[in-house]
Amino acid sequence: MSAGVDAKSRVLDAAVDLFARQGYDGTSVAQVISQAGVAKGGFYHHFTSKEALLYEVYGDLITRQLAAMDAVLARQLPPADTVRALIADLVESTASSAQQALVFWREQHKLGDERTEQYRKARRRYHDTVTRVIREGQAAGAFAAVASPEMVTFTIFGVINELPLWYRPQGRKRPAQIAAELADLVLAALAI
Repeated sequence: MSAGVDAKSRVLDAAVDLFARQGYDGTSVAQVISQAGVAKGGFYHHFTSKEALLYEVYGDLITRQLAAMDAVLARQLPPADTVRALIADLVESTASSAQQALVFWREQHKLGDERTEQYRKARRRYHDTVTRVIREGQAAGAFAAVASPEMVTFTIFGVINELPLWYRPQGRKRPAQIAAELADLVLAALAI
């Protein structure tokens, strides 16, 4: 890993830790710089502001999730397998970045309009894709139309968005188990 990439990672890690403990408003750039062990210039080389840092906290996660979503879709699986694979990735990626996701969910309202719109576009792309998969599965007869595709999507994301509040890596259930149970629940509700 290059020194620049390492410095950026250290700044992100420090920000996640400090934002989680002290909140966004309670954390200064100077505190992030100090905890990360980088120079002020090193911080501003990677981030134009504290707001840009907050956006990057989540930007990394959503970028990985969208890439994984595209990979699942490229496999052209049957609808139920697609839903299962999408849920598995969302649960795994959210659980492995739980503190990062939690910080962003708590602090996203601090973003300016432009970054908020960028974030919403990325989330909307994922939501619209899941909704489309459910809708197409219902149209093809693979899923029952017991609920609207939008309601099913909101249910999936509602559970996953709450994951950082209760998931503990040292807990009884691994992310794969959580994903399997959520997928089983969703697919049972959609069963014909």
